Amino acid sequence: MDKNKPKKRPKEGYQLVPFEDSVNFFYSYDLGLATALVCAHFKLASLKRSDKHKVQFVFERTDGLDGVVDEYWSDRLEVKARSYFDTLKMLKNRLYSE
Repeated sequence: MDKNKPKKRPKEGYQLVPFEDSVNFFYSYDLGLATALVCAHFKLASLKRSDKHKVQFVFERTDGLDGVVDEYWSDRLEVKARSYFDTLKMLKNRLYSE
């Protein structure tokens, strides 16, 4: 590897996320779950595109995240409907604009 080669910088608003650091980050391929987590005010750290048809959503792991994920999968999580729809549109725009 060339030591003089400048390192890639993340796009504005993004950060470099280590691959599979499950202590500090939460990973999911599920668009519905990602939308719910953004609605619940968890920070989306990155989008990792594994191929042209699959994107992994990466969230900063903070207190309460695992509980919200459990609530989502057990159908007990409540978010505002319009907020969910607007967030879903925003995530899709990010997915298809890259």
